[in-house]
Amino acid sequence: MKRIALVALAMALISAACGANASGAPGSAVERDPTRPNRMKIWLSVEGKELTATLIDSQTSRDFIALLPLTLTMDDLFRREKYGPLPRALSKGEPTHSYEIGDIGYWSPGPDVAIYYRNDGEQIPDPGIILIGKIDSGVEAFNVPGSVKVTVEAASK
Repeated sequence: MKRIALVALAMALISAACGANASGAPGSAVERDPTRPNRMKIWLSVEGKELTATLIDSQTSRDFIALLPLTLTMDDLFRREKYGPLPRALSKGEPTHSYEIGDIGYWSPGPDVAIYYRNDGEQIPDPGIILIGKIDSGVEAFNVPGSVKVTVEAASK
């Protein structure tokens, strides 16, 4: 019973830190707008470079935040994205088959997280990705051959 109460408390704190989704529509333009207040910031360390990203307010993002801190070895795919395995699956949201440079996506079959550093004009195959955030600046740190080690942490307010 104590464990259930602790999990409920942790989820409430994560939810409060992220704020409420005013749009209520996963994948909407409002949800993808990283300038909207109440967004959760994360820090990424990539090959000695420090980056920040802004996460979308969604259940999938809150599940991702609950995994932090993480250190991942992210492999390259199609010279457009780096992807790395998560320790467990996240809640599923509304999938999309498109992406923009800097997008952070969750690929549920992996379960993997992916960061898109280049757009090759191709669509993401089924089941698509669930967008969870966007790199604020410096995404070119991922545009290197081969694998990179990435540390992800929640940023302090």
